Amino acid sequence: MKASLLQKARSQYQPKLPKGLVGAVQVQEGEPTQSVGDQDEIKKLFPNTYGMPVIEFVAGEENTAMELNVGVILSGGQAPGGHNVICGIFDAVKKLNSKNKVYGFLMGPGGLVDHDYIELTEEFVNKYRNTGGFDMIGSGRTKLEKEEQFEKGLVILKKLGIKALVIIGGDDSNTNACVLAEYYAAKNCGIQVIGCPKTIDGDLKNDQIETSFGFDTATKVYSELIGNIERDANSARKYWHFIKLMGRSASHIALECALQAQPNVCLISEEIKEKDMTLNQIVEQLAETVASRAKDGNNFGVVLIPEGLIEFIPAIGRLINELNDLLAAHGSDYRDLDDEAQRAYILEHLSEENRATFETLPKAVAHQLSLDRDPHGNVQVSLIETEKLLSDMVADKLDKWKEEHKFEGSFAPLHHFFGYEGRCAAPSNFDADYCYALGVSAANLIANGKTGYMAIVQNLSAPTAEWKAGGVPITMMLNMERRNGEMKPVIRKALVELDGAPFKKFVEKREQFARETCFVYPGPIQYWGPTEVCDRETRTLALENAAK
Repeated sequence: MKASLLQKARSQYQPKLPKGLVGAVQVQEGEPTQSVGDQDEIKKLFPNTYGMPVIEFVAGEENTAMELNVGVILSGGQAPGGHNVICGIFDAVKKLNSKNKVYGFLMGPGGLVDHDYIELTEEFVNKYRNTGGFDMIGSGRTKLEKEEQFEKGLVILKKLGIKALVIIGGDDSNTNACVLAEYYAAKNCGIQVIGCPKTIDGDLKNDQIETSFGFDTATKVYSELIGNIERDANSARKYWHFIKLMGRSASHIALECALQAQPNVCLISEEIKEKDMTLNQIVEQLAETVASRAKDGNNFGVVLIPEGLIEFIPAIGRLINELNDLLAAHGSDYRDLDDEAQRAYILEHLSEENRATFETLPKAVAHQLSLDRDPHGNVQVSLIETEKLLSDMVADKLDKWKEEHKFEGSFAPLHHFFGYEGRCAAPSNFDADYCYALGVSAANLIANGKTGYMAIVQNLSAPTAEWKAGGVPITMMLNMERRNGEMKPVIRKALVELDGAPFKKFVEKREQFARETCFVYPGPIQYWGPTEVCDRETRTLALENAAK
């Protein structure tokens, strides 16, 4: 791997730490906790890891040298800063005892099951400090949920003398970490399991987790790209850009980018669901915005669309729920049929209401909804060209209005999907600091004998020294939800709160954004310069913390 000039320069950046993680560290425990929902059922499923207290790290007396080996796994989609989590773990574990070892399991949780690993050395780790991507050890989407996997993992953990495993992942990966921690605790294996909150989608957050890592960098990258397109739109003045943004289950990315770049329209899936809007109503509103701007001579604009929008349209959401159950129970009956036969089979087995919805969808979209789910049981919404679907329907609506003399402008749509462009960017100063602190927190959770915890860092709108690091029991975030036709314990996803400060700020301005050209061009992520530019948190986080 050849380092770029930027990477060489960034490798010299030393992430800042909260005061509680500088020097010797001790634990300050809070009150016992309970799950966010289904308390009796979650407690029954996790008797050994339920009810533990939230903890905070504070300055303490010098620790004695401690012997422990640690394994790390990067799980799921990439997010900027993952390497810094591993660097934080490595540095903190070596600080406890220079003889301690850190092992990286390759290509995600599958590396644990298949005994595929490397020992991380200082020379090797140093190449990846403050870099994007997960290429240090790779990532994968293998789900750790079967006893056979747990036992295979236990064999290699024991062989390498690993005392604790850190799983760096999103809500599903951390749910798996919680299940694994409970299994090893129940068997008295002497193996601790710790999670770290990763996802650019921003939907892994709650009262304890202010933001997941990678969200800051990814939204800054997307906002730069959106700003570039806005400037192009304002220069050419003849195109409408429909931009789909990654974020399958929530609209946090779209909302944050709207706050940063101020496009003409930003659809928020959670609002559409709350208002019980139909696909036709969404199209009508978009067409009205296009027509209104055309009256002012502005035949151009920018529309942001959350990746998971299609699932949040209530009628389609109900259809997807029934399709999920149908796929789980009878998928083998129709999975290998040709498209027409598959469509006929599905229509025959759907309820009357959902059959009507399925029939009204364009065939390409209906087909995508009937395909196999991802490893976590979700519709693969990234494959559905929602941006093109909407622009096609808007074009049809405007053509009808032209015939009725209700629209006299022009409409030339262009399409974009921003997803992978932001997942592996070099982390911003915020994410570089945040992730390193998460890694150091994870190591200190291990050193203090904790298992079934997720590393956390709070007070993130304050200067880094004032951040508060600690851990939260993963069981505290669990509830029961239907997945692949079964009720399972999962971490509750955090959706955009319609009464939250970020959405309210957007609502204040969106009529003006739609009517006028209020574009903002954020420019690239900044690494050097004034603190107020380089280390600034997202608008979402600033607004949420200001409202507390």
